Amino acid sequence: MTKFIIGKKSGMTQLFDENGNVVPATVIEVEPMYVLQNKTVETDGYNAVKVGSGSIREKLVNMPDKGQFKNSGVEVKRYIREFEADEEYALGQEIKVSDMFAVGDHVDVSGVSKGKGFQGNTKRHGQKGGPSGHGSMYHRRVGSMGANSTPARVMPGKKMPGHMGAVNCTVQNLSVVMVDGDRGILVLRGAVPGPKGGMVTVKTSVKAK
Repeated sequence: MTKFIIGKKSGMTQLFDENGNVVPATVIEVEPMYVLQNKTVETDGYNAVKVGSGSIREKLVNMPDKGQFKNSGVEVKRYIREFEADEEYALGQEIKVSDMFAVGDHVDVSGVSKGKGFQGNTKRHGQKGGPSGHGSMYHRRVGSMGANSTPARVMPGKKMPGHMGAVNCTVQNLSVVMVDGDRGILVLRGAVPGPKGGMVTVKTSVKAK
């Protein structure tokens, strides 16, 4: 069974295991998901399920999305996501976090990383700084741009200053340490991408131990 959920990162905390060791943990707040559409090989070329989650005012939802909710008989939701799944679900079916995950599962978590704005090479790429003497005038700059006369240009792929963060990224093989279906809480060991309040998707790990 393919497991998946849409959640919101609430923050990090720490737990203690049975041996008394501290375990860093991320708390994910999970609202129930509702099935909007089943996709099959016969009609769409692949198997998947489309779900909606999160509260939002109806006036903020565009017309195409409203049509999806109307066809499935579900109230409008903030997030719509599609997950690969071999199982078929009933339209409008409610899916809770406790229906999907259990303690000990290994998952992959995807989200948008924290944005850092425009950064230089030292922070963005982890490059070493220049001489620290007052007269060097080259403390945190880029360094050599390449050969001078040949090819007389900066080669593609050169690590340069620029926008850092705010990209889609995935952390793999995190383990589930707590599931609370009544309160809609999923606790994972380790850190997940994004800021507090950021939307994340959790699904079965593709490289499960």
